[in-house]
Amino acid sequence: MLTYLTAGESHGPELSGILTGIPAGLHLDIDEINTALSARQGGYGRGNRQKIEHDQVIITGGVRHGVTLGSPIALTVKNRDHAQWSEIMNPTSPATPENTLRKVSRPRPGHADLVGGMKYGHRDMRNVLERSSARETAMRVAVGNICKQVLEALNIKIIGYVEAIGGVNADSSQPTQVDTIVNLIEQNDLRVTDQSQIEPIHEMIDDAKRNGDTLGGVIRVVAENVPAGLGSYVSWDTKLDAKLAAAVMGVNAMKGVEIGDGFENAVHPGSQVMDEIDWQEGQGFSRNSDHLGGFEGGMTNGMPVIVKAAMKPIPTLYKPLQSADINSKEVKKATVERSDTTAIVPASIVIESVVSIELAKAITDTFDGSNIDRLKKQIADYRQELQNF
Repeated sequence: MLTYLTAGESHGPELSGILTGIPAGLHLDIDEINTALSARQGGYGRGNRQKIEHDQVIITGGVRHGVTLGSPIALTVKNRDHAQWSEIMNPTSPATPENTLRKVSRPRPGHADLVGGMKYGHRDMRNVLERSSARETAMRVAVGNICKQVLEALNIKIIGYVEAIGGVNADSSQPTQVDTIVNLIEQNDLRVTDQSQIEPIHEMIDDAKRNGDTLGGVIRVVAENVPAGLGSYVSWDTKLDAKLAAAVMGVNAMKGVEIGDGFENAVHPGSQVMDEIDWQEGQGFSRNSDHLGGFEGGMTNGMPVIVKAAMKPIPTLYKPLQSADINSKEVKKATVERSDTTAIVPASIVIESVVSIELAKAITDTFDGSNIDRLKKQIADYRQELQNF
């Protein structure tokens, strides 16, 4: 079974990950993983932390001479910023007045600080925010890129990008061809398809930064050439669209998920929403549209898989909101931690990564995922079977 686990704190020594279930025989491109990690650190609106970190993955298990072994893959991403926090975030040294500096007692509205402290009994909420930080998503990008390379080996393409920032839509055409999307978003630092919106969005982000505020947005992921029949209708917990929704909501700051046209479908009659079925000799069944985002009955239907995510603004504000000290109970301004004005650009790579993980998991659950060549053959045979249905 394809599963993964991450560990590590934002200012701790490193992030760690264990990924199981990747087929043996996959030629793993380490540079591609590092390119994804670097892209996660970029984008307009990022803060100063990204000038310190230079994320590179270290693989210590499950890969030999660049080829996966089928055994668990062990991953590490060092935190360069730990050098400034080595005493405060030391995993083993006893707590002293000197190494417990920078305690957090004024929780930030919208963050895990207060509730996490209440749940786990932490009087210093740094114990909460260090793990609840989006820094953890660097490891999910590394894991997700390995899964993306599995998909690429099976001729499945996937891309995540920014549809809207702060209410400004920058994706009016909403293409479904991955290569087209990639060509468009690589032309700017916002990962958007509409080049005419670059300057207005830059100005909006700059204004938010000057005001000590933050911005959210909408992310869109498109996966092309996904075979029909992944997932199942037989039980609620086998529906793949539900698993994708859960994976997306598991990413920091995500507050909504859509499959296909999602909420827009709710305001139109069925005649404008359902994707009509077509059949052509040599191609088999297809749909004339993709309002349902490549899903029917919790299963992929062969059309592009489309997943959208709504990201709230980052809760750390440089003009902080009202809070209350957990010790004195005095109403004060919330703690200020180093942060971004918007992280929607890197978040699009994170969402792409978790969707890649779930699609790779669905494939290895459906077919024999022990060996990549065997998996390729089984999927090719399966596609032929469906074409002749």
